[in-house]
Amino acid sequence: MSAEPVVATSAPEHDAQEDAPSNPTLSEHCTSDRPTPAGEAPKGEMRKLGGVDVYLAKPESYPSDPCKLLLLLTGGTGLQSQNNQIQADKFAAEGFVVIMPDLFEGDPAPNQSAKLPEPGAVEGETQDEIAGSFLEQFKLKIGETAKSFLIDMWLARHTEEKVMPILEKVIQAAQGEFADAIGHGGGIYGVGYCFGGRYILLLASERSPSQTGWTGAQKPADEEAGQSKEGPLIKAGALAHATLVSPEDFNGLKSPISLVCVESDPMFPDEVRTVGEDTMNKTGVEHEVRVYPGVPHGFAVYGDYVEAHIKEAQVTAHEQMLQWIKEH
Repeated sequence: MSAEPVVATSAPEHDAQEDAPSNPTLSEHCTSDRPTPAGEAPKGEMRKLGGVDVYLAKPESYPSDPCKLLLLLTGGTGLQSQNNQIQADKFAAEGFVVIMPDLFEGDPAPNQSAKLPEPGAVEGETQDEIAGSFLEQFKLKIGETAKSFLIDMWLARHTEEKVMPILEKVIQAAQGEFADAIGHGGGIYGVGYCFGGRYILLLASERSPSQTGWTGAQKPADEEAGQSKEGPLIKAGALAHATLVSPEDFNGLKSPISLVCVESDPMFPDEVRTVGEDTMNKTGVEHEVRVYPGVPHGFAVYGDYVEAHIKEAQVTAHEQMLQWIKEH
């Protein structure tokens, strides 16, 4: 299939994803790094900001030359991933001071890269050999179930109630230390991948203080009366193949948003995307949505692929996100 993205900015598609799971979580692409291309290595630094561990990447000319501030939110591979660090460096090379916070407090997602063997009996196998092969596949299937359980437990440790305060600490500290970059850009910009993609939507939203944990849960109307709205916390945002997104996450959006999406992505089902597009169209939020066919979930995260069309799509997705935040 062609890697040319399908652009949808005003007329959302309405094809329902029939085989999408009812409760998508994380795929192996959210929790496992691709090989790092030879000769590539991170150039930034690890430090604390607002008491939170962050990876900081800056243009070589900063602070002599004015730059904008960018918040980069990772998938489950987290802060220590070299690929994520190199991705931050690439944005820094384009004139951004990049802050990549540890969303998981030193607890990245459990690796989920093991695969079951290809099915199919080998000609001439004895019954004992067939039984042994079945047993090995059964054991591996149990292992997959155990890993899925570990992912669920990990997600339970890293909820909005845990992650949003981390981001608020980083943003507050950045407003002091990098006030020049924030002032130059007229605000903070944000990009997010997989797990981090959903938080770009939350940071781009205007919410009532009565909403608890940024989940959208409301207090009674009489308690909410007279309360002012808060946010958005970013000026513009771009996200790639977000996961754990619900249709409600598009409510309250105020900042321009660019979405990199994967065709028939069970982690970000078509029905969620189309509801989101409808919501943004109705509320007048400036946005763009590009759907990339023939690529896996997680393709836009920096890392090497053998397939040329995935490599090309990765470059195109990066340019899409980069141009969006540069133009806004």
